[in-house]
Amino acid sequence: MSNLKNIRTQRGYSQSKLAELSGVSVRMIQFYEQGANDINTAQAITVHKLAQALECYMEELLEV
Repeated sequence: MSNLKNIRTQRGYSQSKLAELSGVSVRMIQFYEQGANDINTAQAITVHKLAQALECYMEELLEV
C-alpha cells in the first residue's frame, strides 16, 4: 500500500474528500495510490497540496 493511501485512510478521508481538500484531482490521487504515476516524480506543488490537506510532511508521502 502506498504511503499516500496509508495516511489518507488513517485520516479517514475518501479519495474524493482528499481531492476536495487538496485541489488535486481524484484521478491523480488514484494514479499515485496505484503506482501508475510515481509520486516521487510529481511536481512539488502537488505533493505540497496533498501534504497540507493530510496534515503531514511532504517527505512522508514519498516512496523509498
